[in-house]
Amino acid sequence: QVQLVESGGGLVQPGGSLRLSCVSSGRIFGIYTMGWFRQAPGHQREYVGRITPGVDTDYADSVKGRFTISREKGKNTVYLQMDSLKPEDTAVYYCKTTIGSKDLWGQGTQVTVSS
Repeated sequence: QVQLVESGGGLVQPGGSLRLSCVSSGRIFGIYTMGWFRQAPGHQREYVGRITPGVDTDYADSVKGRFTISREKGKNTVYLQMDSLKPEDTAVYYCKTTIGSKDLWGQGTQVTVSS
């Protein structure tokens, strides 16, 4: 079974940057759309953005212009580059894909934006 593993989270000051990675155990990124989501304490999980097999991207309004999703060709890795981070970006970030009728989620990585 395909597994997704996120990494790259941490503590960063407002205005700083982080790059998250999502590594798949299988070659799926050229086949399936990959999404990034986040969940802050006391809030529902929310959509951040996605990248299609054709490398088209889409972003939530709250991160548009600050976050960039990319895929490294030849590697089973999708990235979420986060710039100009704000305290309200603090959350656990997850990558997700859907294979058939099944949603696959990673375990999440914590991002904390604080001075």
